[in-house]
This record gives sequence, structure tokens and C-alpha cells, in this order.
Amino acid sequence: MSNLRFPQGTDMVHLFRTSLGVMALAAAAFGPGGGALAANGPFLAHQALYDLNLVKSRSNSVNSARGRILYNFTGNACEGYTSEFRQVSELDSGEGKVTLSDLRSNSWEDAAGKSYRFKIETRMNEADAGRVDGSAERDGDHINVKLKLPAPKSFTLDGKVVFPTEQIQRIIAAAKEGKSLLELSVYDGSDDGQKVYNTLTVIGQPIPADRATSSDPSTSDEHMKSLKRWPVTVSYFDRDAQQKEGEQTPVYAMSFELYENGVSRQLVLDYNDFVISGSMGKFDVKDSKPCN
Repeated sequence: MSNLRFPQGTDMVHLFRTSLGVMALAAAAFGPGGGALAANGPFLAHQALYDLNLVKSRSNSVNSARGRILYNFTGNACEGYTSEFRQVSELDSGEGKVTLSDLRSNSWEDAAGKSYRFKIETRMNEADAGRVDGSAERDGDHINVKLKLPAPKSFTLDGKVVFPTEQIQRIIAAAKEGKSLLELSVYDGSDDGQKVYNTLTVIGQPIPADRATSSDPSTSDEHMKSLKRWPVTVSYFDRDAQQKEGEQTPVYAMSFELYENGVSRQLVLDYNDFVISGSMGKFDVKDSKPCN
């Protein structure tokens, strides 16, 4: 593991795993009946490339950071939605201490938020890859989780916990209703597949489609020009730490602009000690099979 100092004892595997939350929030916008929330058509299948750079280091724990995220999203409301994610990152903490991480993830969630499957592989420097493989099924007032890796295990979660796509569904629904705050508990297979986060989402005023903005491939795409977006910040709290110690400091927070069709831009990852930005370097709309 890295010699960097991270908030709340966060290790490098956890640090880069949290970036999956960003992409999950970019992944899906579903209506209550499973239909797309976007007023201008179904959810947009796309591929996005984000360039990562260090914005600031509050405690001089990181001298430089760079990397890339490649994200693919496909599917429809009948077949469910698949997200494929890869992030390669390099953090330099000085004195020759460089940590290289390679994170890969593949997940699927049905449009009703009842089923969720995930496979995650994390490699740090030359160490053997850590793997998480599991599934979660909603059953009445609880959720049944089954893990294959890192070790076989079954356990239950409170039925109020949501999966990543349902999380974004509720954020967009709250934004459309003019709400500014949303609290949810979220399960996405983080860490060893047993972590649940409490989240607080702050939603800003909608940004009209015709408002000028710094250019990136998403803002110039024909599919995006007529869509409004919202500035969103989601803070993630360690639920176990809160229950034991009343901890209120977020483990990390992510900010981004969220479009009506679920695409996100202007990513910012805040890990308390340091902040990383993710600017969109490439954006391609993909063919999407209609839901019959």
C-alpha cells in the first residue's frame, strides 16, 4: 500500500474504488416505472474518457497526480444497464514514492433497482490484483447479498439501501422537483463488497441549455445541446463509523454537472487531503437497442 496519508485511514484501493461512484452517478436516470427520466428521449448510451489531474494538496501529501478514466454505458430499461469502467492513475508523494493503480469494473443493474451484479479488479503497483465479485437482490424489506470474492459470504442489508442506478434516479427526480438536499444509503460493492455508505447530495439551481460554459466534447455534441443540467455534490460517509462514533466528516465527496440524460461532466473528487479533477477528453454516443 501507499505511504500517502489519507483521511479516515483510507487506503489506495479504497481511494480509487470510490471513483466508480462517479461513473455510477453518470450511469443511469430511470423513472419510477423503469422508463427514462430524460425528457428528450431514452437514456443515452455512450463512451466517455476523462483526464485526471491534481487540483490541490491540502496537507502536502501528494505532489502530483494524473490518470485517465474510460467509461462505457449500454443497455435499456427492458434488459437492464451495463457499465464498464477502467481507471489508471499515478500518484506521486515525493521522495520517489509513486503509486500506480489500475482499476477495472463491470456492473449490471436492472431498471427497477431490484438486482445488481458487479465484478471489480484492483491492481496496485506490482502487487497481485484484488478482486470483488458478487450480486445483490432486493427481496421485500431487505436485500440479499452474495459474494464469491474475495471470499464466499452471504449477508442482508436494510431494504432502504439503494444501488447506484437507483441513487441517480432519485437525484434527478429530486432535481426536477426543485429539491436541494437528498439523503440516501448506497451499496455499490465497494472495498471488500461489504461497505454501505450514507450519502448527502446537494443539488444546485438548474443550468439552462443555452448558458455559456467551458467547452468539452459533451457540450458540443448534438445530443446534449438542448439539455439542461444541475451542479451536484455528493458526500460519502462511512456508515459504520457514524454508528460507532457519530462521525460526520465525509470520507470523500464528488462534484459534477449532471445532464437530464444522465451524462456527467466537470468531475471533481475531494479526498479531504487532496482534490483531483476529471475533465472530459472524449465523448462518443453509442447505438442503443430500443426497449420492445
